[in-house]
Amino acid sequence: MRILIYTQWCDPEPGAIRALPLARWFKERGHSVQILTGFPNYPGGKLYPGYRIRFRQTEVMDGVSVMRVPLYPSHDSSAFRRILNYVSFALSAMTIGVASVKQADVCFVVSPPPTIGVAALLFKYIRRIPYVYHVSDMWPDSAIESGMFGQGRLKRISAKILHWWCNLLYRHASAVTVLADAPRKVLLDRRVPDEKLHVVYNWADEALFHPMPKDEKLAADLGIDAHNFNLIYAGNFGVFQNLEIAIRAAHEVREQLPALRLVLIGTGTEEQRLKALCRELNATNVVFKDRRPYTEMPKISALSTAMLVHLSDVPLLRWTVPSKTQNAFAMGIPLLMAATSDTARLVSDSNSGVVCPPDNVEAMAQAMLQLGQMSAAELESLGQNGLNFYRARIGLDQGGQSMERIFTDLTSRRGQGPVRS
Repeated sequence: MRILIYTQWCDPEPGAIRALPLARWFKERGHSVQILTGFPNYPGGKLYPGYRIRFRQTEVMDGVSVMRVPLYPSHDSSAFRRILNYVSFALSAMTIGVASVKQADVCFVVSPPPTIGVAALLFKYIRRIPYVYHVSDMWPDSAIESGMFGQGRLKRISAKILHWWCNLLYRHASAVTVLADAPRKVLLDRRVPDEKLHVVYNWADEALFHPMPKDEKLAADLGIDAHNFNLIYAGNFGVFQNLEIAIRAAHEVREQLPALRLVLIGTGTEEQRLKALCRELNATNVVFKDRRPYTEMPKISALSTAMLVHLSDVPLLRWTVPSKTQNAFAMGIPLLMAATSDTARLVSDSNSGVVCPPDNVEAMAQAMLQLGQMSAAELESLGQNGLNFYRARIGLDQGGQSMERIFTDLTSRRGQGPVRS
């Protein structure tokens, strides 16, 4: 089978697990795979070393052909620059990409942003390549609620246009995949036919994230005592992560858990405010570390006693499962999960950590105490539960097989309607 994976983000950008990891999986099973993507600039909004914007660039990554087309690199708080980033890639994909990629039997389109849908439609109706549309973030909800399109009349008009566009893309897709049950229910309410919808959980990049021993030298280099109770958060310091809750909770339990260190690795719009809060509280058990390359994160994660995920309880976040969740599962690391909906349910169902309500200092403090008072054997058991759950339910092998069935069914039933489970 000839497979085209079309996504704005790909390795070496973090979290692009539906691009190169999936392509490698298909290639190992004898399929022909190519990727159409942009030049790497996420999350910093600057081109990665070794890259420069060109009309077109083709490289081979792990035996997979990756074609990159131009875009305007940006990922800051400016709505105009973010839109320019999305639109520039969409224009390049619908012109250079559609004209240049090799013929394929199916195109796997990874959204957001939905602007990539223009090329998806051209692939279908010009190149005769049907597409499977993956929804990894619920648009337009996430964009509208983030304030990208302002308030008032502009917000209402933008929401209507984006709803119409997303529904159009669902309608013309041969199948639609989502990463959890909650977004599937949302799309059913938006009249996407049940027979088109498939839940395929996100997996981890298993070439990077797998069980490994603690690296004592790395711990020393980072100034982290590997023998402390290290609760590590790695990612964006944004409004929706609301890390103030974790800082206040860690400060509250400092006497009951003197070994606790809340290690916050990354950057974001809230970074300076969070550091100021630590100074105000004199929260000496909270440690900040600069953002590290994605490839270093597995070894850093392995230094954790448990990993923290916190998502504020706002509607648009009830539909997402942060990649930190799968990464912790794949490494056999317990989780402190402060979230709602499918994200929390995965941890509860797998018995792989402690779940508490988000945006609640007292609840998070109790969750920290609960984990901190467990024995090493109990913590190891939680981590092993998560690893077993990952391998049985949401790993790359399970996800790849699901995608392969969808693609195979589609290519064998060309012109006969939507793909059925």
